Amino acid sequence: MSRAVDGADLEEAHAEFYAAFEEGDLDRMAAVWADGAYADGVSCVHPGWPMLRGRDEVLRSWALIMANTAYIQFVLTDVESDVYGDHAVVTCKENVLTADEGTEAGFLAGGSIVATNVFVRSDGAWRLLLHHGSPILNGAEAGEE
Repeated sequence: MSRAVDGADLEEAHAEFYAAFEEGDLDRMAAVWADGAYADGVSCVHPGWPMLRGRDEVLRSWALIMANTAYIQFVLTDVESDVYGDHAVVTCKENVLTADEGTEAGFLAGGSIVATNVFVRSDGAWRLLLHHGSPILNGAEAGEE
């Protein structure tokens, strides 16, 4: 497989992770994550959460998040990817908009998260092995103090 094809397939897998989250579709989310021999090594750090390890634990966390998220949208910027054989690293800035349908005003909030997503090629497809998201605090961008 050429690097160009790898790159397009990787971009598609990365986009599917965020689309599954935005749609609140747990089946789609489960399809994004690695399984089989990689299931025990699947890891996730949601912003402010401790490390979650193991496919089942990670998918339980997504079920909980999706059940409690009325609306979420991501605008990804600063996306960079590197392919190392059957592993790939994608870093990006997640610019997040979220709303709470439970309030009269439909509260809308926003924030930014820096994310690292590590993929493994398994059975010819890129599958997510690790997602780590860390919030960017106000004034913390570009070394601002």
